[in-house]
Amino acid sequence: MLISLFLFDAPAAPAASPLGGLAGFLPIILIFAIFYFLLFLPMQRQRKNTQKMLSTLQAGNVVVTSGGIVGTIVAIEQDVLTLRVKPDNVKLQVTRSAVSSLFSDENKDKK
Repeated sequence: MLISLFLFDAPAAPAASPLGGLAGFLPIILIFAIFYFLLFLPMQRQRKNTQKMLSTLQAGNVVVTSGGIVGTIVAIEQDVLTLRVKPDNVKLQVTRSAVSSLFSDENKDKK
């Protein structure tokens, strides 16, 4: 009897607000939006720029590979590039995806 009195005298739970469920997920949604704009969007732009650079490679371009080798493109066959590397004019074959960037004269001037 005593236990049942305490159960019935408990204060009623507050009424749920109509936005209660959405308000709980709002911080999570905000975190995902921040991640998208700070991480994923710049990565997509970088990937798009890299793909554009790789598709526009031509013979005569000076490139830097992902391994740090600087060479001039001599020939292009599908996805295989032939690079001439100084000082001994050694020719190397690398895949197109191994090229990380174009090497410009501005990079030489900074040294």
